[in-house]
Amino acid sequence: QVQLVESGGGLAQTGGSLKLSCAASGPSYSNFAMAWFRQGSGKEREFVAAISGNGYATYYEESVKFRFGISRDNAKNMLYLQMNRLKPEDTAVYYCAQKNAHAISDDYTQYDSWGQGTQVTVSS
Repeated sequence: QVQLVESGGGLAQTGGSLKLSCAASGPSYSNFAMAWFRQGSGKEREFVAAISGNGYATYYEESVKFRFGISRDNAKNMLYLQMNRLKPEDTAVYYCAQKNAHAISDDYTQYDSWGQGTQVTVSS
């Protein structure tokens, strides 16, 4: 079982930027898809972005497309989420997740390992 630990959350102003990191330890599934999800207070967990094992394919939720960028460094077992032009509605706990399969997905039920989450708060 891989362990995932997120970092980089915090407070940002509207229009600002944050970069989230996710460190993977334990068995490394560098060929497998990873993703970021988020959950706002009182809301359902929602998909943010996903990336294939080799990093060549990415997929974004419509509201973050062109503002957020997902990337990975398999040599370092790291996943990243660069968040630009932040909005108050981006406020949530952000989770990284790993799927023990190659195909990327926006369905959280298909992901096998999860981090503990990191809080992102965007002030208006």
